[in-house]
Amino acid sequence: MIFIRSTIFNIALILVTLVIGILGLPLLLGPRRWVCGLRDLWIRLVLHLLRWTVGLSHRVEGLEHLPKGTFMVASKHQSAWETLALHTIFADPSIVLKRELLKLPVLGFYIAKIGMVPIDRAAGGSALKSMIGAARKAAGDGRPVLIFPQGTRVSPGGEAPYYSGVFALYRALDCPVVPVALNSGTFWSRHAFFKRPGVITVRILPPLPRGLDRKVFMKDLEAAIETATHALDQPTSA
Repeated sequence: MIFIRSTIFNIALILVTLVIGILGLPLLLGPRRWVCGLRDLWIRLVLHLLRWTVGLSHRVEGLEHLPKGTFMVASKHQSAWETLALHTIFADPSIVLKRELLKLPVLGFYIAKIGMVPIDRAAGGSALKSMIGAARKAAGDGRPVLIFPQGTRVSPGGEAPYYSGVFALYRALDCPVVPVALNSGTFWSRHAFFKRPGVITVRILPPLPRGLDRKVFMKDLEAAIETATHALDQPTSA
């Protein structure tokens, strides 16, 4: 049944994405809010499809920890799921992502229009300046800046370093950072075709305050996310 449900979802995902992506092209000529509305519609449809076909839903804990005003989000990254679902939890986030995504056919146009924080990892110091500039613009527009501090998807139980780019943004934006733990990889793993039924938990943790030095910030951020993620390792049945 998992194979059949996953197959139905994957086919439906491709079809929905193609139809909305093609029909929505004229919106690229209008204001940004039109494309943001299309993005939100697409994500809601995908999450509903995931629940109807696979039986996979999610719950959010810790919304009371979200600060007022400008803030960053530093999230665990286990799956493609959170690149969609976190848009429904944090209002219009600007996500730090690989610049290569802007070159994707059609999708790249939407990403550029919405306004993310692209980073060219091969560009060295200039990449950091560009990333900070884009992040400042997003924060100035009242949008939370969302970064995956390990820079890639990490399977449950796996390890990967926390990169200092998250501290560079924290220092440049001079705002609180909200750590986020999740267990999406238990149900929708990094390379697997299968999506398993259950309930993904997104746990929003108390924010790290402004003004921490690099060593303390990086240590506290990693400890908060990894400790909470480890606590979520056991999947919750739907």
